[in-house]
Amino acid sequence: MNKPQILFVEDDTAVGNLIATTLETQDYQFHRAKNGQQAILDALSFRPDVMLLDLGLPDMDGIEIIKKIRSWSNMPIIVVSARADDWDKVTALDAGADDYLTKPFSVDELLARLRVALRRVRYDSQKTSEASARYQNGGLVIDYAAGCAWRDGEELHLTPIEYKLLCLLAKNTGKVLTHNYIISEIWGGSADNAASELPSLRVFMATLRKKLETDQSHPQYIQTHIGVGYRMIQHNRDSAVSPEA
Repeated sequence: MNKPQILFVEDDTAVGNLIATTLETQDYQFHRAKNGQQAILDALSFRPDVMLLDLGLPDMDGIEIIKKIRSWSNMPIIVVSARADDWDKVTALDAGADDYLTKPFSVDELLARLRVALRRVRYDSQKTSEASARYQNGGLVIDYAAGCAWRDGEELHLTPIEYKLLCLLAKNTGKVLTHNYIISEIWGGSADNAASELPSLRVFMATLRKKLETDQSHPQYIQTHIGVGYRMIQHNRDSAVSPEA
C-alpha cells in the first residue's frame, strides 16, 4: 500500500519543523512549501492526498489558496492557523477547507485530524457507483435510492428535512459544514437568508439527534462546532450494521 502523501504549507520555521518531525515519525511522505505560490505549484505537481495549510503566508492569504485549489481539486485541506476567531474559521470552511486546527495545537490532535482526512480519501477512492447508492458509517446505514436510514438495524423515522440534513452530513463525512453552507443546501437562498433560517436549522438538528444518537451527552455521529457548524463523525466502515430485510 502506498504511503499517504502530505503537502504542508508553513512559513514559520519552528512550526514547520514540528510538523515535519511529526509526519516523519508517522512514516508519511511529505513535502513543504513556504509560500502560497509554491503551495499551488506543489499541489499540481506533487499530487498530495491531504494539504495542511497556514493562512498567514508572506505572499498571499490562505483563503485565496483554498479557492484556487478548489477550482480543480477536492483533496482534503486542513487549515492550521493562529487565527482563532469564529469568523476566520467560517470563512475558511466556506471557501472549501475541510477542517480547521488552531495554533498552538497538540501533535496528537493534528494526527487525529489527519487520520480523519485520510479515511475520507480512502473511502472516496474505493467508492463504486453501486456503493455510492448506499452509505455505511458505524451502525448508521442510508439507502439513498430507497430514501431510508437505519441505526443499528432499526429504521429511523425521519421528516423530509431531517433526512436531507442527514444525507448532507453523510455525503461530507469528516468535514465541518458551516451553518451558511447547510442552510444554503437545505433551504436555498443567499447568505442573507442564513441568519433567519439558523433557528430552524438548530431545531431540526436537535430533533435529528434525538432520533439518531442513543446518548445525547455523548454523540456518536453528529459533532457540533460551536459558532461554526456541524460534522458527521467518521466511524470504522467494517463495524456497520445492515438493516434487516
